Amino acid sequence: MKKIFLLLFAFFCSLFFAQNKIDSLKLLNYEELKNKFNVYDESNKKLEAKVISQYYLAKAKKEKNILEIAEGYNLMHSTEDFPGALKYIDSLAMITKNVKGDIYPARTFIIKGNLYYKYDNLKAALDNYILGLEYSKKQKNLKQIAYANMNIAYLNSYMGKNKEAAKTFRYYLLNSHDITDEYQHDQMRVSLAYCYIKINKIDSARFFIQEGLNSPFVQKNKYNRNQYLYLSGQLNLKTKNYQVAIAELTKAYTYFSSINDNNQNFVLYSLGKCYEELNNKQETIKYFTQIDSNVKKTEITFPELGDVYTFLIDYYRESGDKEKQLYYIDRFLKVDKKLDEQFRYLSTELHQKYDTPNLLQEKEVIINELKNKKTFLYASVSILTLILLLLTYFYYKTKKAEKEHRKIAQDLIHLIEKRNLEAAQNKNDRPVEIYEPVKVESETKTIKTVPEDVAQSILKDLDNFENKLHFLKNGITLTSLAKNIKTNTAYLSEIINNHKDKNFTTYLNDLRIDYALDQLVKDKKFRSYKLPAIAEEIGYNNVQAFSIAFKKKTGTTPSIYIKEIEKSILN
Repeated sequence: MKKIFLLLFAFFCSLFFAQNKIDSLKLLNYEELKNKFNVYDESNKKLEAKVISQYYLAKAKKEKNILEIAEGYNLMHSTEDFPGALKYIDSLAMITKNVKGDIYPARTFIIKGNLYYKYDNLKAALDNYILGLEYSKKQKNLKQIAYANMNIAYLNSYMGKNKEAAKTFRYYLLNSHDITDEYQHDQMRVSLAYCYIKINKIDSARFFIQEGLNSPFVQKNKYNRNQYLYLSGQLNLKTKNYQVAIAELTKAYTYFSSINDNNQNFVLYSLGKCYEELNNKQETIKYFTQIDSNVKKTEITFPELGDVYTFLIDYYRESGDKEKQLYYIDRFLKVDKKLDEQFRYLSTELHQKYDTPNLLQEKEVIINELKNKKTFLYASVSILTLILLLLTYFYYKTKKAEKEHRKIAQDLIHLIEKRNLEAAQNKNDRPVEIYEPVKVESETKTIKTVPEDVAQSILKDLDNFENKLHFLKNGITLTSLAKNIKTNTAYLSEIINNHKDKNFTTYLNDLRIDYALDQLVKDKKFRSYKLPAIAEEIGYNNVQAFSIAFKKKTGTTPSIYIKEIEKSILN
């Protein structure tokens, strides 16, 4: 009875204080309520923030103020988990669908993108950011345009495109004082410093970290101070000042873990890397296993997890702990699947270090070994034999594939040299397709709907597009090309399909790869570029896309092709 009385007493006291809290809120206007909400939210006082957001929404509904109702839904969504937050954003979209002005619906898409980003659905986040940017541009709202661009830059940075992201952060850091608040401005500086660390601009990173630490805003904000502490730790890790890095990162981890912020995983990763560089495997394992525990709870991943699980698997393989080795293989496969969906460009790196089919085979071997402990010696011999056979098989398979790739490259080089010689003799420098893969005859023909005079005009424009090498420009799409030659996408697509016997994507890739094949033979300077530079030179956003297109068209790889050219020159 005494316990029940105490519980009832506590309950009524909380009701009394909650009512007093609400009574005190009645004295505040919307701006003051929002400021109070932000203070609680940034301090991770979620319950207090939720009380304010609920009062804010109730006040707005009572006054039938549409814009403030929308803001109430926005505040409410940030206090909920994903399903509840999404419902509030949908309510925000509904209440603002007929609102005039230049804020909505762009703001709704940006808010929704932030929610998806928070819960690690990067594709949905990017889709919403792009929609937010499109509407912002239509409505000519500079502030919304800046928010959308910055959020896309955050996403690019997260995906590893730090050079591109740094350009955006630097631009808005220097030019957005009138359209961003103090917190957003500081977050751009944090992100810019992070990008500079990743792309090895050490002095620039150090400058912005010090500038941030010296700013009055950061000095009074514990969260932001610890962000810079983490960045400083990363910088010292990069410059091999491991003990200083460990001291700074440990302080940052203490703070981020106390508020259960996802930044704790990035700090743990950096701490683990410090100890790995110091060859202290026990400490590395401690931090990496903590990352796994956190990721298992939240299911929020990040690209560096590939390194984490690879280290754990290798460690427990060497120590002979089959149970833990099997566990981390399972965890790696799950993470690999998710990363592959959201970061396809990372799959090559992940698979180079730990190929998924091999892991599945290794997993099966380990399971069988654990089930048959009595036949341990026999199983060990069998596993070693299997591994030796697999290694032998993959070795010869790799050598065979490499030989085939070299032969294809040699044939291509001879073909190009012959073509260039004939072109010189005939004084005909018109580009022609160098290498045409085997085509499968389509079962159905595209019905011709383009008028003949329009078709001829489009074909003439396509000749101009090819002859003037406009296909080397970055970001060309069917829509942008149709716009440039003053036609529509349906007509352009049909002409390319019927007259070029391929779809637009294949057409564009073939032009670029043919150009690269020819230039690599003719131009020593072009051949001396690294693959990312070559990819950028001929219009690709990244080297992975270039390599895939090159291999698909020619059957060999850019690196082998270049090596064979160099060999042919020496010979």
